[in-house]
Amino acid sequence: MNGFERISAALRGERSDRVPVVLHNFLMAAREAGYSQRRFRNDPEAVAASFIRAVETYEYDGILLDVDTVTLAEAVGVRVDHPEDRPARWAGPAISTLGAVRDLPPPEVGRHPRVQVWLKAVRRLKSQFGGEVFIRGNCDQAPFSLAGMMRGPADWMMDLLDEQRQDDARALLDYCAAAGAEFIRLMAAAGADMVSNGDSPAGPELISPALYRRFAQPYERRLADEAHALGLPYALHICGNAGPILEDMVDTGADALELDHKTDPDKAHAAMKGRAVFIGNIDPSGVLALGTPELVAAKTREILAVFADTPRFILNAGCAIPAETPPANIKAMLAAAREK
Repeated sequence: MNGFERISAALRGERSDRVPVVLHNFLMAAREAGYSQRRFRNDPEAVAASFIRAVETYEYDGILLDVDTVTLAEAVGVRVDHPEDRPARWAGPAISTLGAVRDLPPPEVGRHPRVQVWLKAVRRLKSQFGGEVFIRGNCDQAPFSLAGMMRGPADWMMDLLDEQRQDDARALLDYCAAAGAEFIRLMAAAGADMVSNGDSPAGPELISPALYRRFAQPYERRLADEAHALGLPYALHICGNAGPILEDMVDTGADALELDHKTDPDKAHAAMKGRAVFIGNIDPSGVLALGTPELVAAKTREILAVFADTPRFILNAGCAIPAETPPANIKAMLAAAREK
């Protein structure tokens, strides 16, 4: 079997010849290919070349096409800073009052040049690896996260607690859902085999499960439904300990959940078995970047043991792998996954 077949089998709940592996390694891939983050985020050929080199070096099964966490936000007017060799980052809101969303024109994210970088890179990777290596096109931030960037994180959290602002809060979430759905449609047209979103500010470390169910989950479900209408599987990522909302995350209809190392894999397995694929969840910093190959191998075997009774598992880090991660540690993770 090849990588595309392994990951496709996991998503169908079928056994393959070995555990499939996806790497959330855009930072490391760019560094190893010799590109600064500025060059990487602005040049689709640099994005594609970085991932091609990484696949050829480590021989893993699926590419997670990711560039940063603010491309979609920038496309809807959020102010963004562009450091030379760090990922682009939030620099200021797009709207100064919550009600201002009602005056915005409909989002047209496909017109933004950096969105086009992501799409052109997917097309190039699909041309290189189509049918051999699985291409997961991340579509940046889910509506709750995007709303926080548009409004400003602190103001957004305060808005949610004001009952008089609830209609405007939902209007902003509707706007963000429309932007996210457009990105998913564009990614599907570019040829991605799967799409995904991150919604980390919606996790229990920042808001309560009740607020998650009220303001985040319904909009995550919309994006999952959009992907399914296009015939694509959908993955949802939330950082931190997602334990208190695991059942709710599964209920979004997501085909896979990519979970942080802070989430107990045993609890995740119990909540997800037979319903969704678990993606993760090796600690990207404490283990992959800072640990020894022996520690990486041991932690990999631990997570493999938890999910040994189900094919609905894809090995990955729990979040983005740091640029400075030693290649020997990635190789140790892959070697442990391939042990018989």
